[in-house]
Amino acid sequence: MRYFFTAILPLIFLFSAEAKVNLTDAQITTLLIEQSQQNYSGSCPCPYNVTRNGRSCGKRSAYSRPGGAQPLCYSTDVTKEMIQTYRDNHR
Repeated sequence: MRYFFTAILPLIFLFSAEAKVNLTDAQITTLLIEQSQQNYSGSCPCPYNVTRNGRSCGKRSAYSRPGGAQPLCYSTDVTKEMIQTYRDNHR
């Protein structure tokens, strides 16, 4: 059994690294949106998020307010250049 894991482990890393390179534009868009929201320090990065007390963020969200933080909330916020930069940085 030990030899099985010794032989399989490098293959797992190889395929997981390969999978990162071959992500679709939609998958990268989702990742960028998730990362953007995780990096936002408050509780309302996007209008569709909810506050800690369960209320919809709506127009109180960072996305809806001019200036300041500009989190990615929708797929239309992610540009082709962002997707290409992601691909370039994850090869």
